[in-house]
Amino acid sequence: MITLAMECATDTLGLSLLEGKEILTDFYLGAGRHHAEVLLPALEQLLFLTGITMGQIDLLACTTGPGSFTGVRIAVSTVKGLALATGKPIVGISTLEALAMNAFPSPGLTCPLLDARREQVYAGLYRMDPDGFPEIVTPDRLTDIAQLIRDLPADKIDFIGGGALRYRNRLLESRPGCCDPAGSRKHRLHASAVGLIAVHRYCQGQGEDPLTFSPNYFRPSDAEAGKPIRVEEAHH
Repeated sequence: MITLAMECATDTLGLSLLEGKEILTDFYLGAGRHHAEVLLPALEQLLFLTGITMGQIDLLACTTGPGSFTGVRIAVSTVKGLALATGKPIVGISTLEALAMNAFPSPGLTCPLLDARREQVYAGLYRMDPDGFPEIVTPDRLTDIAQLIRDLPADKIDFIGGGALRYRNRLLESRPGCCDPAGSRKHRLHASAVGLIAVHRYCQGQGEDPLTFSPNYFRPSDAEAGKPIRVEEAHH
């Protein structure tokens, strides 16, 4: 079974092809805010380089949020369009759950964080299950960073993701040694993680209806809420 997985939920773009649980490619690009211009050309190039055609792909997967409103919408729309055109099944994966895969093989708690601006973060709390996949301890949510720090249990927690970098000093004040410095691969979102979780879910009989498949933004965009859009917040 060939799986095509993609992620556009952050300022990066990722594409991955898997055969079963084997990662064939894991393409990673710092796309900034240009997912719309980059995604389809990158996908076309990836298929060309691997010699795999869309007709050979059996499963489609992508992050559904939280994260960049624009990036998440583009990934979901692309996967939805491909599914409707080809009849291939879809599995949608939480951005935070995919980030939590970076903590493997840690037996402790993992808190993936994405910066949501305005002193807020998208946060979840996970622990690896016996099969090596993230198991939800606390559901993903949007919260103030100060409130998150107050709410977290006293257990040792591994913080990962862009939000962990943004608020690293504050996290370290409450939990010394809890967050790797910038540059650590643990903070990057990888499409291969999206693919591995999707294959696992699909083998358990889980999937999405392509007609109703949609993003999970966790909050309305500024445009939907009727607020002025600040340039630095336009992609959240």
